[in-house]
Amino acid sequence: MMSHLIFSLSLLAIFLHSCTLTLGQNPASAPAPSGPTNITKILEKAGQFTTFIRLLRTTQAGDQINTQLNNSKQGMTVFAPTDNAFSSLKAGTLNSLSSQQQVQLVQFHVLPSFISVSQFQTVSNPLRTQAGDTSPGDFPLNVTTSGNQVNVSTGIVDATVGNTIYTDGELAVYQVDKVLQPLSIFASPSPATAPAPATPETSNLKKKSPAALSPSSGSDDTPADKSGADSVNGVAVLGIGAFCFAFWL
Repeated sequence: MMSHLIFSLSLLAIFLHSCTLTLGQNPASAPAPSGPTNITKILEKAGQFTTFIRLLRTTQAGDQINTQLNNSKQGMTVFAPTDNAFSSLKAGTLNSLSSQQQVQLVQFHVLPSFISVSQFQTVSNPLRTQAGDTSPGDFPLNVTTSGNQVNVSTGIVDATVGNTIYTDGELAVYQVDKVLQPLSIFASPSPATAPAPATPETSNLKKKSPAALSPSSGSDDTPADKSGADSVNGVAVLGIGAFCFAFWL
């Protein structure tokens, strides 16, 4: 009986000692906060965006996006074309663009505000991008929805928004199946204005010879040359004068 009591007291002492040690320890620290938002790291984690990441870096547009995201509360929306989307471009397309055009191309895929998938159904077209002017022929971007499907039109290509790669209430990154080509860069130049068709009057003038158009062509409306007649009259006057002079003598 006494041994059982001693054993129970020992267990109770051990239990109380364990509780004291547990309560004395510091509470577990919270997970470290994640670093600042980085668009290239988000795309690297998602995969299949190698070409777009390269453009973000070479144009430094990626740094600008990160700076705006971490220093303002306006939010941002990025349409990210896949590597397959870039592969569908004509060979040499990207290399043919100037440095400024490459920057504008990347900026054309960025909206300066956060737009969720549901908000695409109520946005006003054309959407303004980081590339600037939305006037026809510049950088207009239009969005249409059909059920849960979102389509993006540039006036040159129609792209479909696929997966939501990332969203946190400030940044939304959506996968698109085509490179968004702005009119300002990729629109075909206007053909040269054709000359006006010749009128009947113009055709008739072209058919006449230069002699026929000359004012000295001898037409009925042109006075005849009088130089020959004046010479004859002068000789006759001289003859009559000489005759009269001889007769007077």
